[in-house]
Amino acid sequence: MPNFIRPLYSGLVFLPLMVISICSAAYANASPIASNSPKDNIHPNIDHHLSESLYPDEANITEKIADIIEILIRKEYSTGIALRDAHPKAHGCVRAEFKVDEVLPKNLVQGVFIPGKTYQAWIRFSNGSKDAQQADIKKDARGMAIKLLAVPGEKLLDDETSTQDFIMINHPVFFVNDPVRYISFMQDINSDRFFNKLHIPFALGAKGTWIALNTRNKISNPLQTRYWSMVPYQLGIGTDRQAIKYSAQACSTVTDPLPHAPHHNFLREKLRQYLQKSEACMEFLVQPRTSNTMSVEDSMTEWQESEAPFYKVATIRIPPQVFDTPDQNKFCENLSFTPWHTLPEHKPLGVINRMRKVIYDRISEVRHDMNSINRSEPH
Repeated sequence: MPNFIRPLYSGLVFLPLMVISICSAAYANASPIASNSPKDNIHPNIDHHLSESLYPDEANITEKIADIIEILIRKEYSTGIALRDAHPKAHGCVRAEFKVDEVLPKNLVQGVFIPGKTYQAWIRFSNGSKDAQQADIKKDARGMAIKLLAVPGEKLLDDETSTQDFIMINHPVFFVNDPVRYISFMQDINSDRFFNKLHIPFALGAKGTWIALNTRNKISNPLQTRYWSMVPYQLGIGTDRQAIKYSAQACSTVTDPLPHAPHHNFLREKLRQYLQKSEACMEFLVQPRTSNTMSVEDSMTEWQESEAPFYKVATIRIPPQVFDTPDQNKFCENLSFTPWHTLPEHKPLGVINRMRKVIYDRISEVRHDMNSINRSEPH
């Protein structure tokens, strides 16, 4: 392989995808599973007020991607336990407390952001790579998925009635926002032909390729890393609803140095050692859009904090605990996270989130079906 292609190709081949993993090309002999929930099968409607707009043939492309991923999962995990398609390696699932600040700007008092309200929560920290055996020291995307419990009110999905999920990774933007580019990317990366592999950067474009390569990095502690939603969400309902993004960061600016000769799963070990003796603290932030030039459909462009500042709305406290037990690890693997586990006040926005609705639900159903486990709501 030419030297100028090798770094780019290597980065893309092992790129962890937040929404859809890099799939092998096989359209194997497997039948896609049907969703049991009437809400889950419907491609989301767009919100013209917040400037959403459908891409051509978006719903059909999304279903094709979901079919491909299902076939891949059924082939890859034909024996053994079926893992998540993306972010299969967890550093741990921990119990946490999500406390909304006592005083908030009036325009942010929406949905779960009720001043002074406290929610119990589960938080899953993870690596993004599709390879669940990959060493933690390798460059990768890192995930933080929050599930608030005992959240009253009607939800946008039927499978969980009392939860609210927030899903983030440690990079502020996504590497693609066009379903057609995504299909082209998947076809290239799944092809057995060498020249199709060389076409990958052209499928993503220069900006997408740069983002893809820079999404992967090294971290020393999941509790000391900043995470972003990457894509926008609604805040509020009615005519005063607005578009926002989320972020979470440590309360302290202190960070541990990277270890010199780390254990294969050193991020889990770091999490375990920290929570054996200390409480962890993180801040939950929201970033209201300040201009319509900040597109809800463009997941590849960061909303600059100098133009649209973040506001702290809640504190996350993770008490000292023993989380690394067989029962809790099994419980963790059976959890399903999707941005569509949500109140209407926090409806996901943009093409990536619309695709997530269909794809995440399909993947979760397939995984639980293959593992002969019913999807159940956590408490």
